[in-house]
Amino acid sequence: MTGRLVRLGGGRISLRVGPRSVVVGAVAALVVVVGALLAMTTGSFPLTLTEVAETLVGQGSRSTEFIVLDQRLPRLVLAVGVGAALAVSGAVLQSLSRNALGSPDVIGFTTGASTGALVAIVTFGAGTLGTSLGALAGGLVTALLVVALSAGRGTQGLRMVLIGIGIGAALLAINSWLITTAQLQTAVDAQAWLLGDLSNRGWPQILALTAVVVVLLPVLFALGRRLSLLELGDRPAGALGVDVGRTRTTLLLCAVALAAASTAAAGPIPFLALAAPQIARSLTRAATPVLLPSALVGAALLVVSDLAVTRLFQPVPLPVGIATGLIGGLYLVALLVRMWRGSTT
Repeated sequence: MTGRLVRLGGGRISLRVGPRSVVVGAVAALVVVVGALLAMTTGSFPLTLTEVAETLVGQGSRSTEFIVLDQRLPRLVLAVGVGAALAVSGAVLQSLSRNALGSPDVIGFTTGASTGALVAIVTFGAGTLGTSLGALAGGLVTALLVVALSAGRGTQGLRMVLIGIGIGAALLAINSWLITTAQLQTAVDAQAWLLGDLSNRGWPQILALTAVVVVLLPVLFALGRRLSLLELGDRPAGALGVDVGRTRTTLLLCAVALAAASTAAAGPIPFLALAAPQIARSLTRAATPVLLPSALVGAALLVVSDLAVTRLFQPVPLPVGIATGLIGGLYLVALLVRMWRGSTT
């Protein structure tokens, strides 16, 4: 991939910045900004930009403080954080598996996080903190199981994807069993959580996700060059100075933690981790993973999707997971058709 090599941290971090990546990232960031402005000012209680700005600096009325600080701003921050985290998680896992289907929702990691959260909700009656911890534990355990069962020849390709799909199907059955055996109100709450939604989320959840994103995204960006080298294969990457085992483990743990933290904060948001990295890579025409453009594209997709379901389906907005599931399902069909055509030519 052509572009300018930028070195940060005294040369310890190297980033190759291509012109198309800059353009794609800038456009995606612009979409996020425009979507944010529309999300903060439109709706059943319209506000001007001046009113929003005054509220953000503590000079708004009680009504505008409730709308801006308690309703719209948390939802917007969560959309940006979850979208970016899922997109980068998907980009890393697709690169490690060398397969376009290797995203956390396809290979079972997100489903495992959902299982952990459901166990916490249904079995232990957990609140916000317990649900989040259950989701993190479930995602990590599922990832370890998939990696362990797919160890050996083929770990980086189709074998991991197929094993992950199988484990994800089994976990879906467990999730259904947990819901059917729960008390009625608990089952209703758990099923609502499984739809994936950005509403009724508090600042503690948002701050927890923000902390994970702020810590892990820079780590993954710093490992971006090594991730690109791993796509060449273990031996070539090792010959170029990459500690293959440690690098892969670090990348995998960070990617799973991002997916699990996103699931803990907003519930499972389907197909975003699958589609966003592929869209970013296609637009940038990059031969290697593009993590920052993927993060911006993921944030833009979720902000726009949430804006659509909250503004087009009034007075009862749909969960954003339904919108991403519809869009992602269509994208998955197109991706499978393209992969099938490529394999038959």
